[in-house]
Amino acid sequence: MQSASPAPATSAPRWLSTPAAAYTDAALRLRLLGERFHPGRWGWIVPLAVTVLAGVLRLIRLDHPHQLIFDETYYVKDAFTLLQSGVEMNWPEDHNEQFAAGNPQPENTPEYVVHPPLGKWLIALGMAVFGADNGTGWRFSAAVAGTLSVLLTALIAQRLFRSVFLGGIAGLLLAVEGHHLVMSRTGLLDIFLSFFVLAAFGALLLDRADGRRRLAERLAAAAARHGGAPPSSLLRYGPWLGWRPWRLVAGILLGAACGVKLSGLAFMAVFGLMTVLWDMNARRVAGIRHWVRAGVTHDGLYAFVAVVGVGAATYLATWTGWLVTGNGYNRQWHTTHPPQSWWEHLVPGPLRSLGDYHRQSTQFHGGLSSGHDYASNPWTWPFMGRPTSFYYEGYDDGANGCPVDTCSAAITDLANPVIWWAGTLAVLALVFLWLGRRDWRAGAFLGVYAAGQLVWFLWPERTMFFFYTIAYTPFLILALTLCLGALMRFGGPANRRRNTVLVLAFVAVAVAASAFFMPVWTGEMIPYEQWRLRMWMSSWI
Repeated sequence: MQSASPAPATSAPRWLSTPAAAYTDAALRLRLLGERFHPGRWGWIVPLAVTVLAGVLRLIRLDHPHQLIFDETYYVKDAFTLLQSGVEMNWPEDHNEQFAAGNPQPENTPEYVVHPPLGKWLIALGMAVFGADNGTGWRFSAAVAGTLSVLLTALIAQRLFRSVFLGGIAGLLLAVEGHHLVMSRTGLLDIFLSFFVLAAFGALLLDRADGRRRLAERLAAAAARHGGAPPSSLLRYGPWLGWRPWRLVAGILLGAACGVKLSGLAFMAVFGLMTVLWDMNARRVAGIRHWVRAGVTHDGLYAFVAVVGVGAATYLATWTGWLVTGNGYNRQWHTTHPPQSWWEHLVPGPLRSLGDYHRQSTQFHGGLSSGHDYASNPWTWPFMGRPTSFYYEGYDDGANGCPVDTCSAAITDLANPVIWWAGTLAVLALVFLWLGRRDWRAGAFLGVYAAGQLVWFLWPERTMFFFYTIAYTPFLILALTLCLGALMRFGGPANRRRNTVLVLAFVAVAVAASAFFMPVWTGEMIPYEQWRLRMWMSSWI
């Protein structure tokens, strides 16, 4: 028997590549971006289908109830005066019924408000189109923002998980999720914050892919010029990546998020750090030796300008109405408070007034501790311990068509329990996926969760509400979808088929739960016993 000839001593193991092979554009793109994903026509059909469903759920009977509910009493009326005067104005006490009747009579004095104006300007757009005397006008912009959020979630999930199927699941779950549905059908600010945060994340995903393509192209071009491998000098820090338009878009969107609510600052900080970490990892994978330092000098400084600098400019632009009209609250503060230091002389007077306005609002937010029946502690949010009641009316036999002894019509900001509690478990699973498998997607979702949930623990005495969690609700859905996708791929072919059935069964149960809770999300009149049947915890009442 002849023995096999030994392999030449110079041959490399099959899992190693020569520099000439490792630094081609194709090899670099494979390492940095993975296999190309081609969703085809279904990559648009499925996301658009769940978006249509979301639009139907959010737009039907949007004018019900025909009264200002919960904090609409502030933001809708503020939006009206923004249309009329360019700034928020004061209102008489108990003016809601008169406003809803189409006879708004604001006072001629500026109002002190604690939230920036962009969200109220967006509410005003709907009122400009549909009028200020009906709920469709008050809530239309919120419904559009919520519907577009479903489209973005489906597309983001499709790109992240390289699956049209999982993208459709993510979009469907958000489309029928009650917390998101209620906030999309109410003239409050938080749905706009959620939309801008989600859109900024999508822009950063596009920037991540674009930056990695640029890195591959520049390294491959340098390798081609130098005999198949980039020069050692280039591999120390790597190339400059130049113009990053999607990062600038993200900065604009994050500035807009802050222009809705200043809690957007937490997302700006997390996203700014996250995009630099993505760049650092890209340089490491590409073979850059000093990838940490390069991530700071070659990427981090420019990311700061794009995210924070552009975001700050965008935020300032949202105050244009206050700056140009001259009659907003605190607008003339600088005329009675001359500059006290040399640098204050360099700041235009209106900007000094705006700075003092922010000082006042910061003190207000930090000291907000007034009691409220539906206030809740952040510790309870993952368990949905105290959802917020936006509207409740009780009817006796015969009143308003009540067919039984007692009826209820309620709008409760109550999340779909199946989706919400499963999403909370998914967040815990993300910790293991991130630490055990170094899954960058899990790390990204955890970062967003920290920005939307954990940051509120910094002010334990402040009055807070469950609906603040809408800012990260789409990411809770994405985290859940990531775990469902991992379950589908677990085990051999037979197990995968069984697991896919389990995933579909979960989605079916979640949709059925939404159908069950729909009446208490949309203010439908139902028998009182049916309303109580949906209040699973006493703290939900």
